[in-house]
Amino acid sequence: QVQLVESGGGLVQAGGSLSLSCVASGSIFSIGLMGWYRQAPGKQRELVATKITGGTTTYADSVKGRFTISRDNAKNTVYLQMNSLKPEDTAVYYCNLHHWRSGLKYVDWGQGTQVTVSS
Repeated sequence: QVQLVESGGGLVQAGGSLSLSCVASGSIFSIGLMGWYRQAPGKQRELVATKITGGTTTYADSVKGRFTISRDNAKNTVYLQMNSLKPEDTAVYYCNLHHWRSGLKYVDWGQGTQVTVSS
């Protein structure tokens, strides 16, 4: 019922910038959180940045000061502006959504978008 459409992944040189977008659509009564996770080959999926609706913004220590998460609540969209990219940022980035529907909480994931940073 809910679809998360990610865009903006690609290849960039170290020190460059990239912007990711994720649009949520479908039957959503309210959104509690939108954010981004990433997973590199052979590693666990890790939190990158999340933003609770009307509340806390959280960043992983590894990206703090370089990445910025923002939301357009009217469009159910979350963005991740990535600056000063490093090869260690190379991973598949996944959009994450916590939302309420029919009185129940749901967690949804996008399919992921590849970000590759060359040295």
